[in-house]
Amino acid sequence: MNISERLSKINEYYFSTKLQEIENLKKQGKDIISLAIGSPDLPPHPEVIKTLADEAANPKQHGYQTYRGTLMLRKAFADFYNRFYGVTLDPETEVLPLIGSKEGIFHICMSFLNHGDKVLLPSLGYPAYKAAVELSGGIPVFFEMNETNNYYPDFTALEKTDLSNIKLMWVNYPNMPTGQMPTKELFTNLIAFGKRHNILICHDNPYSFILNDNPMSLLSVPGAMDTAIELNSLSKSHNMPGWRIGMLAANKDIASEVLRFKSNIDTGIFFPMQAAAAKSLSLGNDWFRTVNDEYAQRRISARQFMKEINCSCNPAHSGMFVWGKIPDSVQDSYILADKILHTAGIFITPGGVFGTDGNRFLRVSICAPVNVFQKAIERVQVLQW
Repeated sequence: MNISERLSKINEYYFSTKLQEIENLKKQGKDIISLAIGSPDLPPHPEVIKTLADEAANPKQHGYQTYRGTLMLRKAFADFYNRFYGVTLDPETEVLPLIGSKEGIFHICMSFLNHGDKVLLPSLGYPAYKAAVELSGGIPVFFEMNETNNYYPDFTALEKTDLSNIKLMWVNYPNMPTGQMPTKELFTNLIAFGKRHNILICHDNPYSFILNDNPMSLLSVPGAMDTAIELNSLSKSHNMPGWRIGMLAANKDIASEVLRFKSNIDTGIFFPMQAAAAKSLSLGNDWFRTVNDEYAQRRISARQFMKEINCSCNPAHSGMFVWGKIPDSVQDSYILADKILHTAGIFITPGGVFGTDGNRFLRVSICAPVNVFQKAIERVQVLQW
């Protein structure tokens, strides 16, 4: 059986193949420390878990759910956006719960791209953006993102290119993998750019509460709902990565078109999980402070680890990862990451996974306790760099 043309254009996800390699090393008896993946190891709030358990114990809560998600959950997302971002959303028409925001990336591309449509993608970004575009028949057009422009799009350079067949633009701030923070000016420029060229700006926003005292939404810019979609997720902010609960916020016309596609793919989120998600969204600033106090200590250790392997970091960056520049003496990030894996038993991510502009960087996750970082530091201290 021949595979489809669309599948032939993409490779298996990097972490899918690498985790199999890690598993094989473990079977050989090797102790591998994982500092690669941004999967929060801390639990959700106890009340969230209690809500899940209580609702799951109800024999009436195990049926199919609505394709749009419960109004309870949609209201909870809308209230959350109003409290923390100052954004007003209509829970009836402008909020669509998702089975994780990664699902939303693919749904958006499948809903709006025709074969041959072009999409602006950051040269450093989540690999799922490119995969979703290509699986949808679209053509990725990369815009440069590097240290010299603070990992922001160069709008002057973009305006000089042919934008006539650009349908979408994917952006992500606070940025993954670099940790670059957004500014109001950046968000204003993105909305203005989208309106000038009739481009749908798709903003992926799962990291805005991690080590960040000023969470922002692209939708806070006046007129943003005319030309933008925002995805968000409970995976990072509420320690619920395995729950697979996210959301899409957009004007009612855009949201309804995504729902039209989505309703043919799945049959909704388990109700007890929706109830627990709504509970998590009601948590206040105390929750974020508690989580971030722990992450702040871990980030110190992660930066110390980077220093031990001669990588330099930008202290102004935020988010769930530390982004470090590799020494000039090393050929590229893949070589250094593999050396660290096979000599020290530490799994970290080469920046090249996220695009060619990441070849001179490594990414370290802070989703590990301080004592694990200390163990990793001790391992690399004895190596010759």
